Amino acid sequence: MLWTRPLTMLPLLALLLLSELVRTGFVVSALPLTGPGLGLSPGVIGAMVSAHYLADGLGRGPMGLVTERWGLGRVLALGALTGLGLGLLTRFFPSAGWGVALSALWGLLFGALWPGVMNASHAFAHPGRVSRALAVSNLSVAPAILAGVLLVGPLMQTRPEQGWTLLLGAQGAALVLGALLWRLRVPAEAAGQDAGSVWRGWDRVAALLPAAFAQTLAPGLLVTLVFPLLERLGLRLPDLLWPGALAGLTFGLSLWLLGRVADRLHPRLALTPGLLALALVFGLAALTGPETVHGRLWGLAPLLGVGYGAFVAGWNGLVARTLPQDHRAAAWGTVMAVEALGYAAGPLLGGVAWQWAGPPGVLGLAALVFVLTEIYYLWPRRGQFTQGT
Repeated sequence: MLWTRPLTMLPLLALLLLSELVRTGFVVSALPLTGPGLGLSPGVIGAMVSAHYLADGLGRGPMGLVTERWGLGRVLALGALTGLGLGLLTRFFPSAGWGVALSALWGLLFGALWPGVMNASHAFAHPGRVSRALAVSNLSVAPAILAGVLLVGPLMQTRPEQGWTLLLGAQGAALVLGALLWRLRVPAEAAGQDAGSVWRGWDRVAALLPAAFAQTLAPGLLVTLVFPLLERLGLRLPDLLWPGALAGLTFGLSLWLLGRVADRLHPRLALTPGLLALALVFGLAALTGPETVHGRLWGLAPLLGVGYGAFVAGWNGLVARTLPQDHRAAAWGTVMAVEALGYAAGPLLGGVAWQWAGPPGVLGLAALVFVLTEIYYLWPRRGQFTQGT
């Protein structure tokens, strides 16, 4: 077990999964597919989604501080209650005004969830397993997000009543878990908080922010271009099935093995090779055309898995070592907010690169971003901030 308090962490992760399932299902599936039938215009739907994500992104740092003051469990329970209220009112009493307002409030309270979970995972991780505990916490939501698209989406298209029942039931279960965690606080001695200045150690957080932005910018370049890229390369989704399985297998092995390296030695021993491997993958992909892509997939897939696994383990371990001991939840929120900004900027820059140079331009730009991030970490002056304890 990765944590000293599994009976706390497992319900907390379950709450995170349910919340991400509902959020993805609500904004990606329910609102676009059933919102017009409920009297919500595309403009109102867009305003609800934008207000939610903007409040979430901007609120992560401040809400991390709120969870330290008021207690994580209370804030998460209030967030789950707000999400349930938004879902019920949207389903039965749709309105533009309170729809946008409640979406923003839900986003603000949702902003406490990720920093809170990561801070708790950090605090309750077994010594020597912090990188792996954080990586597992970070990646655990992937099935829930996929379910929000691939499960809720088809239900909203064919059986909307069942789709809404699933969403509201999942959010109700999240509220129950939030109520059970009402008294949860990350202990001050576990989180390393003391009565020092609020700003102590934040110079190290500032040193992380450029890299946090860049390394989410790179994958964000491809968000809106996946299907155009596949079409340009002459690929179909079934062509990616087995190479994708190979990438997933090598990712899991890399995450576990290099996570041990990050925990026992130093996270940069996993992070820097991971960034180099990712730069190599995107660089080679930029040089790949339709006539060679099928053969190269089998070489790029394991390299992608190894690189991404090493990157995830190393990055989470480095953040854990670098964040200040005081107000660590707020610091987690700040780093994650900047990551979200990088991911948000990616589609715009990716679209420009695609228009300018097509697939090689987008993939080459992603490779360049990873190379620049690698240089940033290896720059001698960065060592004083990111070397950690």
